[in-house]
Amino acid sequence: MAEAKWYVIHTYSGYENKVKANIEKTIENNKHLAEQILEVRVPLQDVVELKNGARKTVQKKMFPGYVLLNMEMNDDTWYVVRNTRGVTGFVGPGSKPVPLTEAEMKPLGIKTENVSIDFGEGDSIAVVAGIWKDTIGVVQKLDYGKQTATINVELFGRDTPVEISFAEIRKL
Repeated sequence: MAEAKWYVIHTYSGYENKVKANIEKTIENNKHLAEQILEVRVPLQDVVELKNGARKTVQKKMFPGYVLLNMEMNDDTWYVVRNTRGVTGFVGPGSKPVPLTEAEMKPLGIKTENVSIDFGEGDSIAVVAGIWKDTIGVVQKLDYGKQTATINVELFGRDTPVEISFAEIRKL
């Protein structure tokens, strides 16, 4: 079996979420594809907009017209993705898709190495590095994609959620 890598597909502008839904539906209908196409992602970023004097945080697409896929490249997966409604093609020279490098994936918050952790939601942890060093908190949420844990820390007398890398925390 080939190794799964991240690829970029080009879509019609505004069709990113429809393409994601179509690919996920195809995976759902063809169980053998679920082991080959692992994740479909439309990268989003938080943007602060100022409307009528009020600040509002909204999510916008990082790359309009593009969708990221974590998949094993073979004739079947290439055919399924390429023939999905709204997809215009893979990013790469000619018809040969080129996987993203580690350096290209890092700013997107995608980590490739798997880290095993010995804590879960509800566990007490201690922060051992970074700005929150020597802080103790309870894990509220785990994000394995970004390899971060959200914990509540006391800040100015109230609990504040903080996102911390798995590498910076240890179970108590």
